Amino acid sequence: MIRQDSLGDVPLFHEDETAFREKKSNIKHPLACFFHLFFRTSAVLIYLFCEFLSRSFIANMVTIILLLSCDFWTVKETSKKVVSNSDSRIFWFGLIVCPVFWGFFVFSSLVSFNIKWLAVVIMGVVLQWANLYGYVRCKVGGGTKLRNMATNYFGVKLFKKVLNQPQGP
Repeated sequence: MIRQDSLGDVPLFHEDETAFREKKSNIKHPLACFFHLFFRTSAVLIYLFCEFLSRSFIANMVTIILLLSCDFWTVKETSKKVVSNSDSRIFWFGLIVCPVFWGFFVFSSLVSFNIKWLAVVIMGVVLQWANLYGYVRCKVGGGTKLRNMATNYFGVKLFKKVLNQPQGP
C-alpha cells in the first residue's frame, strides 16, 4: 500500500518498497539515455552557436562530427542490453527528432547560400539518417522480412478483393 502525503508517494511497508522504486525510476540506463541526448543536442547547439565558440571552421566541423559519432557508439553499446519502455522512448525520440533538425539546417544552408556549412550539415544528415535507418531496419527486420510482410499484406488484400467481387450467372 502506498500513502500519498505532502512529500509525494511514500511506500508504507517494506514489501511495497521495491515495486515503488521500480515505478518511480523505470529508466534502466540513465547514463546511456543522457549521453544519447547529450551528444545529439550538443552537436546541434555547437552548429547553432559555433561562431561564438570558435572562429575555426575546421574545429567546429570536427567537433560536430565527433559528437555525432560518439552518439552512435554510445547507443550501439547500450542497444545490446535489456531496456525499459522509458529508455526506448528516449532513444527513439532522439533518433527521430535530431535528423529533422539537420534536414532543416540543410535547407537553411541552401537558402542562405552558406556553402561552407553545407558540407557540415550534409554530414550531420547522413550520419543521423544512417543511424535512424539502421535502427529502424533492425526493429522491423532485414529486407527479406520487410519484403515478406509487404507481399503478405498485398496478397491478403488481393485475395479479399477477389472474394468480394460478384460472380457471373
